[in-house]
Amino acid sequence: MSAIKKEYKRITTKSLVEMKANGEKISMLTAYDYTMAKIVDSAGVEIILVGDSASNVMAGHETTLPITLDQMIYHASSVVRAVDRSLIVVDLPFGTYQGNSRKALATAIRIMKESGGHSVKMEGGQEIAESISRILTAGIPVMGHLGLTPQSIYKFGTYTVRAKKEDEAEKLKKDAKLLEELGCFGLVLEKVPSKLAQEVAESISIPVIGIGAGDGVDGQVLVTHDMLGMTHEFSPRFLRRYLNLYADMASAFKKYISDVKSGDFPNKDEQY
Repeated sequence: MSAIKKEYKRITTKSLVEMKANGEKISMLTAYDYTMAKIVDSAGVEIILVGDSASNVMAGHETTLPITLDQMIYHASSVVRAVDRSLIVVDLPFGTYQGNSRKALATAIRIMKESGGHSVKMEGGQEIAESISRILTAGIPVMGHLGLTPQSIYKFGTYTVRAKKEDEAEKLKKDAKLLEELGCFGLVLEKVPSKLAQEVAESISIPVIGIGAGDGVDGQVLVTHDMLGMTHEFSPRFLRRYLNLYADMASAFKKYISDVKSGDFPNKDEQY
């Protein structure tokens, strides 16, 4: 049976639940600045994630941990100014919500007020339930994130596939149900076995967006810089590169340098 496709002038959390119910897949990409967000939004993606992956992609850190709340607000506000249709989800950075629900609420409020973002994303299940509940009571939409949780990388010590063992898989399934019951509007599943991801997606009514979680979920997310081939050191199995901009951009830069040094740029038509 083919999916029912409804045209949305603006994507909301309600739109995403409807898309899941209608069997229509959901697309999600990252953006951290105005120019990229403008292009991504105009292409028709449903969700733009202002991810703490900006710590890696934009700032060159090894992990997502160093990025600050002020920096996330800066990136998110840049994206918000560019977007007309997509739902904007902003990551709560490490240390702003774990273990302190009052701080979590204050963090989420700052992001919503100062950036204009539409929702927030948080990593974890039962251990952050109180923080999620407190944020939701303020009317702020929350997207969950289970499986590989990059903010906990030093706990796990590796970026390998999560929840392959039965006990961890059971916890993940319970956490997914809990996030739905708490009121999260959606869930990201990162680097988990495809069979488990599909089971989770079929067991809950909220959309499940996968990254390295197979094709049985409700949508997919990738880091835009990765899928465009602007980065080249990172090549996990789940990443499909749609372009090779690293090579194309390097070639363009070299041609520019050559033209400047030879005096070919600017030519007579390129000056006043």
